[in-house]
Amino acid sequence: MKLRPLHDRVIVKRLEQETKTASGIVIPDNAAEKPDQGEVLAVGPGKRSDKTGDFVVLNIKVGDRVLFGKYSGQTVKVDGDELLVMKEEDLFAVVEK
Repeated sequence: MKLRPLHDRVIVKRLEQETKTASGIVIPDNAAEKPDQGEVLAVGPGKRSDKTGDFVVLNIKVGDRVLFGKYSGQTVKVDGDELLVMKEEDLFAVVEK
């Protein structure tokens, strides 16, 4: 199944966090926090401008690595994968390499 987000929404797949600290301590699954980084899988066309009615293009593109809040977005399951659907404004930053 493919998802095509509407308006200014994006679809993000959470990236797995490290299960070991810098000092070598292993963090069990039940104590680990939700990751707050993800990869953008799909981007909507944008929001309509009030003045012209044209779409305002999003600043995010497919493949970007982004930061977001731990409880941001709506979780959906697609083909066994857990994905997040959120508005562009829920994203904090793009992680540059």
